[in-house]
Amino acid sequence: MTPETAPPPAAATPSTWAPLRRATYRAVWSAQFASNIGTWAQTVGAQWAMGDLGGGALAVSLVQAATTLPVFLLVVPFGAVGDILDRRRVLLSGQALMLAGSLALVLLLGAGAATPASLLGLIAVMGVGQALTMPSFQAIQPELVPPAEIRQAALLNSVNVNVGRAIGPALGGALIGVAGPQAAFAFNAVSFLGVLLVLWRWRRPADHRPLGAEHVLTAVRTGARYVRSSPLFSRVLVRSALFVAFGSTLWALLPALARGPLHLGAGGYGVLLGSLGVGAVTGAFVVPALLRRWGSNTVITSATLAYAVVVALAALVPVTAVVVPAMLVAGMGWMAVLSTLNAAAQLLLPAWTRARALAYYQLVFMGGQAFGAVVWGAVAGWFGLAVAMVVPSAAMVLAALVAVRAVPLTDRRLDTSPASLWDEPPPVDDPDRGPVLVTVEWRVADPEAAAFTTAMRAVGRSRRRTGASRWGLFRDQGAPGVYLEAFTVDTWHEHLRQHVERGTGVDVLVEQRARDLAVEPPRVRHLLWAEPPITAG
Repeated sequence: MTPETAPPPAAATPSTWAPLRRATYRAVWSAQFASNIGTWAQTVGAQWAMGDLGGGALAVSLVQAATTLPVFLLVVPFGAVGDILDRRRVLLSGQALMLAGSLALVLLLGAGAATPASLLGLIAVMGVGQALTMPSFQAIQPELVPPAEIRQAALLNSVNVNVGRAIGPALGGALIGVAGPQAAFAFNAVSFLGVLLVLWRWRRPADHRPLGAEHVLTAVRTGARYVRSSPLFSRVLVRSALFVAFGSTLWALLPALARGPLHLGAGGYGVLLGSLGVGAVTGAFVVPALLRRWGSNTVITSATLAYAVVVALAALVPVTAVVVPAMLVAGMGWMAVLSTLNAAAQLLLPAWTRARALAYYQLVFMGGQAFGAVVWGAVAGWFGLAVAMVVPSAAMVLAALVAVRAVPLTDRRLDTSPASLWDEPPPVDDPDRGPVLVTVEWRVADPEAAAFTTAMRAVGRSRRRTGASRWGLFRDQGAPGVYLEAFTVDTWHEHLRQHVERGTGVDVLVEQRARDLAVEPPRVRHLLWAEPPITAG
């Protein structure tokens, strides 16, 4: 067991449906399900409306770009917003922005005043709302269910998305056929009302911020530093990137497979999407048992291998009777991998940085899908559909086999509850002054030197995660057994946050490991930058 992990308490594993017994989670999940269907229905409506407005193939492809580009550009700063402001209000703002964009599209299309530019602009506005919503929605999951049910909640959320993906396009096509593209936008607008109502009625406890809200830019930098200094969370990001970058070939090329080698129409394509959705639902029953028996590493590796095999099979044997059941397995594999990774990410993060760190998870996911769609689409154009699906499948197999040893995940539950071993630092007149240099003098017996320096590597990561911009450990050459730990923090206010807001049980655990190897308690000094600021004249 490493010093940054602790074994989970022995307890019975909850059932897959346990989170749905909790009223708030059930209400949020149900409203989000309707919203997911509306989002996919709107995607079809937007692409169809662009064609009606005279847009060519490029204009139609820009619909997807207008949806994803705002998310890619803004999800990280909006993740920081989700940590420094009340997440319920952030979610309400994002949903209201998307509702406004959808209603505007309904009015413009109904009045015959829409243009390709206005269509793309309003879709981009809705993309901004989605970027505002995504990290905070992920971050509130541990507030809706206890830690023991996080994996089950992640599974149910994955089912929610995948079934919505299967139903939404078919419903959007039906609405377009009956009343035109504006009907799809109207349905999407109505779907936002349910989410808004649930969020409005949710009585979320107030956040504990003794030092007030952080500045957005500071929060962004702190989130990036946390991600860099958290090896376990970084492994989740790497595993996600490897899977999505190669696995996205199926979602990018499935329409081409349906219309090309399979010779299917819109109805047949809907059957393929439906098979993926059924696979996701089936996986919700299967994955919890597999996790209990095998653990995250084996489940992710096995699901990745199964997903890769059926994607290659669909490309090499383009027969509907083969591809439809293959999509069933692909839906199970996709859901198993992403829900397990998502749950792992949520369980590793403390509340103070959860939204901003999960924003990087969303960035990897969105970026991997966008990268995969472009690359494998280009490969299909140059070398054919089969090559563009078989090559990434083979790469996925290789990456999965290497990653299971090179970047393993942990099933041990971390103690991310607030905690601190430190005494309060001395008061200062201006907490915005900085930088701050903190020195910690350690005295260690010579036989413990190697173990101490190893333990201090984890301490260094802990200091960086909570706000240190630089950290180092020095050995006194004139005094055997004396070590000086030194780290800098940008401002005194940031250092206070280390003491008051950001320490967790994990940080206490790793520092206690170092303290147990020392012959006496460490001596701490706080030094504030002494040079006066430069004034004009």
